[in-house]
Amino acid sequence: MTTLPVLDFKFAAPPPDPLAHPPGNPEGLVRDQAPKPVRNPNLRGLQCLRCDALYPVTLAHDGCPACKRTGFHVALRASYLPDSTEAMPMPYTSGFALGEGQTPLEDMPELAQQFDVARLALKDESRNPTGSHKDRMTAVGVAQALDFDAHTLVLASSGNAAVSAAHYAWAAGLGCEVATYEGMPATYARQLDALGARRYVFADNAGRWAFVRERSQHPGYFALTNYRLPALGSAPLAIEGYKPIALECVADGGLPDHIVIPTARGDLAWGIYAGFRDLMAAGRIGRLPRLWLVEPFPRLTRVLAGGAINGSYPGHTAQFSTAGATVTYLQWQAATATGGGAVVVGDDEARAARRLLSSLGVSAELCAAGGLAALRQLRESNAIAADAHVVLMLTANAAGDPSWPDRPI
Repeated sequence: MTTLPVLDFKFAAPPPDPLAHPPGNPEGLVRDQAPKPVRNPNLRGLQCLRCDALYPVTLAHDGCPACKRTGFHVALRASYLPDSTEAMPMPYTSGFALGEGQTPLEDMPELAQQFDVARLALKDESRNPTGSHKDRMTAVGVAQALDFDAHTLVLASSGNAAVSAAHYAWAAGLGCEVATYEGMPATYARQLDALGARRYVFADNAGRWAFVRERSQHPGYFALTNYRLPALGSAPLAIEGYKPIALECVADGGLPDHIVIPTARGDLAWGIYAGFRDLMAAGRIGRLPRLWLVEPFPRLTRVLAGGAINGSYPGHTAQFSTAGATVTYLQWQAATATGGGAVVVGDDEARAARRLLSSLGVSAELCAAGGLAALRQLRESNAIAADAHVVLMLTANAAGDPSWPDRPI
């Protein structure tokens, strides 16, 4: 097991006025900040996923102190007062939006027949404003930043989350700082530069997360994504943005039996689980779908086999959006609480699945195509039965994927 680095070094002080002269804005124009969102009066605080201890809502997301003292690194979740009128409570009754959500659920009867399941649908998150599911999380994150009078979003990402945060921050009149890898795809870098987001380049996760952690200590900075090792996940209120996916799936196609989800640290998977959990608590559904978390090399798979959640499980992959060596309590809970699990899909399997999707007119980033390959494995093991209703999360299309186009075979 790889020893985890200590993230305690300092960076240069942040700019004194992040919005005064952002890069890409040569005229020095300052945008008006969006109106302050209306917080849900039933939002009572943040609650530990493991011990249920309750804490106030803050911009920091450092996990549960009580669990940490006993050796568990566990994230917090939004906690609401009971309200019979809210089947799915959200942190803000009036927030910030650019048109995210309500993405199509597209039935794929040809694929259902080929993979021998009763029904198969794609939840197409590439239809969100910046082209990925990340917009749902970013929208709530921006609302929290505005609520707490933050002036700058800061995050670690070299892909979809970076693009989403840059667009939403620009639209809300916020600054944006992104800690990226050295090999950030040029198509993403150009968008960040054009939107005035500041890019800081690091060789590995340790450097990126240390930067985000340091920035988050300064007044007015809000860390959207994880910055802790062991990893906890992204900002708890922001993750709530993924819950409506559950409601949309039920409204548009009925309650699925299984949902297959590309996974890095589990923000999306946990948000979907939380959405279905809310619907079941409200009596809208009678059971939870089983969630299958797809990873490019064994991480959660090793944890479910007895490995430490806080361990490091490195690997190499072209599935850019789901790379990384960490596992979180979020993803462990999403899989185990629903009776699902983890599925390892290598790059070659994912490419074969993408070729199949492309032949049907579906564009998918490599890790999203991996969900189709995972379905094949789950059918072969009979973890998914032939009479099942399955939803595959298409997290983004291939437009910005550095692995596209695939090599000829």
